[in-house]
Amino acid sequence: MKILADAHIPYLKGIAEQFGEVEYLPGNQFTKEAISDKDALIVRTVTHFGKDILEGSGVKLICSATIGFDHIDTRYCDAAGIAWRTAPGCNANSVEQYVTASLFYLADKYGFSLKEKSIGIIGVGNVGSKVETACRKLGMRVLLNDPPREEREVGQKSGGMEKSVFVDLETVKKEADIITLHTPLTKSGKHKTYHLVDEYFFDTLDKKPFIINSCRGSVVDNPAMKKALKTEKITGTVIDCWENEPDIDRELLQMADIATPHIAGYSADGKWTATKMSLENLNEFFELDVYPIKLMQLPQPNNPVIDLREVELDYQLAYAVWQTYNPMMETMNLKADPDKFYWFRSNYPLRREYGAYKVKNADSRVVPILKQLGFDV
Repeated sequence: MKILADAHIPYLKGIAEQFGEVEYLPGNQFTKEAISDKDALIVRTVTHFGKDILEGSGVKLICSATIGFDHIDTRYCDAAGIAWRTAPGCNANSVEQYVTASLFYLADKYGFSLKEKSIGIIGVGNVGSKVETACRKLGMRVLLNDPPREEREVGQKSGGMEKSVFVDLETVKKEADIITLHTPLTKSGKHKTYHLVDEYFFDTLDKKPFIINSCRGSVVDNPAMKKALKTEKITGTVIDCWENEPDIDRELLQMADIATPHIAGYSADGKWTATKMSLENLNEFFELDVYPIKLMQLPQPNNPVIDLREVELDYQLAYAVWQTYNPMMETMNLKADPDKFYWFRSNYPLRREYGAYKVKNADSRVVPILKQLGFDV
């Protein structure tokens, strides 16, 4: 079997070879000619896979080491008999880590307690559910908005008498102090999300919330967000996903509290899981019976022990989270050199999730929350 894999997918080289003959190319070099004789592709979001590149090829399966699939023309693939698989939920913990670190940063910068705030989570799938759990552990009031999921779950309840756990978008706009977005990008249909957060959305907010976008750039109308900041319709922003990447809005970049190059899901753990799921998809589809699948070991963080002995009680949670990940270095780097957007993504340093860290000398009142977040305490 012949496999073409994106050279920038981590933990794959020397591992995918257990399934066949593997060629590695950067994602932007996946051409019609390069894939013509391949049976399977292991890809990221760099290249769009549709009729123009797939027609006439021998490709039978596309494995994307991502949660999304807007880079795959699924209609064409389905019609052409080309199977496609993604890695849903692979980076959910990583994005939660990003959002939690950002929440602590906003609380510190603007001088408020997260326990006093309501957060609206728009999109409650794999990622949104992780964020919901973390926010509840931090003592926040949580508002959930997910119309497609609400319709499915309410429809399954006998008689429809049970109260929904979800609220409508108007409730989020009225009551949330912070709004975080975790939807897929859809441009049509009843619940399309393209420019879900637009000028009308900003104009009809009751409060002046913070907006966090770590899902897809075009879920937010970026010019409208910039206007909302200038007119003080919102207090601040955390932006990881941008319209027109890598040619992002330079003015909006400088205005954002946290601005990162689409790396919220870039923990080593999340990447490793995406690679693992891609290999499992390959193994299952072609019925290769490679068991156990050989997997690469994750490297340990440079400083795997977090000592809270000298840290004040009120800052212990934030300090522990920031020792695993602090978005401010990436924000400073991107604001200083936005032309290196893709370089920052392709050369992303090692980031491990909470479970890779041992926490010592935590206050007894903080220990349960640290454990619930996933730290080794």
